[in-house]
Amino acid sequence: MPSVDPSGKVSAAIDASRVVGCVTYLSASSPVPGSVSPIEDRTIIVGDAAGKQTAPALAIGRALRDAGFDVTDSDHIQRDIWFKLWGNMTVNPISAIAGAKGDRILSDDYVRAFMSRAMRESAAVGAEIGIAIDDDPESRHALTAQLGAFKTSMLQDVEANKPIELDALVGAVLDIARAVNVDVPNIETLFGLTRLFARQRGLYPEAVGE
Repeated sequence: MPSVDPSGKVSAAIDASRVVGCVTYLSASSPVPGSVSPIEDRTIIVGDAAGKQTAPALAIGRALRDAGFDVTDSDHIQRDIWFKLWGNMTVNPISAIAGAKGDRILSDDYVRAFMSRAMRESAAVGAEIGIAIDDDPESRHALTAQLGAFKTSMLQDVEANKPIELDALVGAVLDIARAVNVDVPNIETLFGLTRLFARQRGLYPEAVGE
């Protein structure tokens, strides 16, 4: 995806057959560079990028389990990644722009409806690439609501004056949408507003010719 590997260096250096996917739902912070402190939950999902359980992926899962994580071995890691992204791609940018925690975001009817529209667009993109999501956005909001008044990783980055992960969470979805010819106006709006917000604060690179 141009958004996360614009020069193609990563894909050229690492063969896809050597990739193992991972999804984590743990809450953590990075108090100092190179250090990550878990706050709650230790759930990790691991799966081979080929969409099946393989010896390397299972070995990684065992190692993480031995380290104290709650590991699930997945035979469809792409869907697990897409499902997490389905919620994160909206609540993270909105939290950054508004400076609001998860509970405040979900309690605003207009914001919640906007998130749902963007999520339906993302679900349509997923359906085109063989990763269907049968859940309704409201069911995903309910899962997010269980986290209470939490700060997203993107909001934490803004508060710490760090570059935000906008390309990985939203830009990649736009890349895929263009590739499969799915219109995603709400996601485009979300990306544009968040990018402008971040550029005003020096948290996202400027570019010419957009």
